[in-house]
Amino acid sequence: MMGHAMVTNGIPLSKIHHAAFDAHLIGIDPDYRLHVSPQLLGQNDGPMLEGLKKLQGVSVHLPKRTKDYPDRERLSMRFERFRTAF
Repeated sequence: MMGHAMVTNGIPLSKIHHAAFDAHLIGIDPDYRLHVSPQLLGQNDGPMLEGLKKLQGVSVHLPKRTKDYPDRERLSMRFERFRTAF
């Protein structure tokens, strides 16, 4: 049986950002701030990478309704995987 789709169980990302998130190249902490892996921050490889690097420390845009915010506990677990990936 599959889980139920829930707003708090997802974050809308572009294809590029989704791939970077899945590869642990960017992460989102439980306070909704973006982090870029040190691996990417130390590279120089064109405008796409520079765009990702500029995300470091930026807060994500949250829905108007607090009940629609991404779940902090899930973000915390996922962020820990991001932190240990490098």
